[in-house]
Amino acid sequence: MAWLQRHQRESFLAASGLSTAGSFAALTAKGWILLHGTGSPVLLALHFAALSLPSVLASGPAGVLTDRIGCERVLIQAQWALFLSAVLGALAIPLLQGSQQVMLLMLSSLLAGVASTYELTARNKYAALLVEKPTELAPYLASFSVVFNVGKLVGPPLGGWLLVLAGPTMALAIDALSFLLPIATVRWILHPRREAEQRSSGGRSGSLRSAWRECGPTLRHVLRFTALACLIGFFHPGLAAYVAADVVGPSPQALGIFTSVLAAGSISGGVVLQRNSLWLSQRPGLLLGTSLLITAVAQLGMAMAPNQVIGLLMAFLIGAGTASLLAGTNLISQVAAPMHLRGRMAGLGQIAFLGGGGLSGLIAALITRTFGLGAAFAVLGGIGLVLALSELVFRRDLRLRSA
Repeated sequence: MAWLQRHQRESFLAASGLSTAGSFAALTAKGWILLHGTGSPVLLALHFAALSLPSVLASGPAGVLTDRIGCERVLIQAQWALFLSAVLGALAIPLLQGSQQVMLLMLSSLLAGVASTYELTARNKYAALLVEKPTELAPYLASFSVVFNVGKLVGPPLGGWLLVLAGPTMALAIDALSFLLPIATVRWILHPRREAEQRSSGGRSGSLRSAWRECGPTLRHVLRFTALACLIGFFHPGLAAYVAADVVGPSPQALGIFTSVLAAGSISGGVVLQRNSLWLSQRPGLLLGTSLLITAVAQLGMAMAPNQVIGLLMAFLIGAGTASLLAGTNLISQVAAPMHLRGRMAGLGQIAFLGGGGLSGLIAALITRTFGLGAAFAVLGGIGLVLALSELVFRRDLRLRSA
């Protein structure tokens, strides 16, 4: 216990990573169950939308609440809510069948989407209370992207093998149990610098609209660009089972392989960002424009991929580009904003990338149903290429300073 307390930042990262691995095991299991039961790409997109679109409504209140009552309190409550939503999903498999089972799985994901919005918002601000120096915040925040994507790499194969060896109930039950570890870590191991937290006041000055006005034109541009980039380039999580079936094969293990390749790309992008976090966080146009450019080129490559190997290579690049975009937005908005705004800035960031991503999945699913998966990659990749080049040409020299 004493060693864990001396290494509390690493302990928090490890607990978050194990919980993330359990969540992606459950996400893989749910995706395969829904695809196996219905064969509908639209239902898969709706499932991802149930996870991501609640951020559009919940991120604002989550940010306001985090800044007002304190990030640690919100973090613990959100983790308990995630545990309960995962238990609900696990119970759906043995208790229900058919459309009722699908509805309960969707409800579980919807509740998890709301709870994760509060958890991520509070965790971003909480991380600043675990570092000793302001210059340590950017690398530490970027480390969460690496840990998150390591969990995304480990979780899908785990979910696939659990489906084969133990059944879907066990895969979803492990997801529920994994949330107990970060709860225990925050309650009994970590000792944050609570005196360093700055809270907002009530009323209009503590609102989401106030944070939008106070954050400045550069951060507002970062959020707008991220929302557009995710709208056209972040549909692969929602259609992962469908894309995996097209690129690799229809089995649970094939889905695990595909999502693991995405995760390997995400880890690579996260490591590059983590090692250059201070420099890149001050150059938002370069960071976000390059991230979208990598994603768009890979989407176009996926549309023309002649074989499985090229398809998986493009998936690797999509993972690297989207991870850099999402983690970069989070990094920029936290480092460049004052402490009393950081909860609400995390909320605004989630609205941008999860709201845009949820709608992106629905758009891609509709294009796929009408014209095919290759057309979805080609159309959205082409639009992303234009947007990325515009950002690099006109905003490459944009600069931000740490708050």
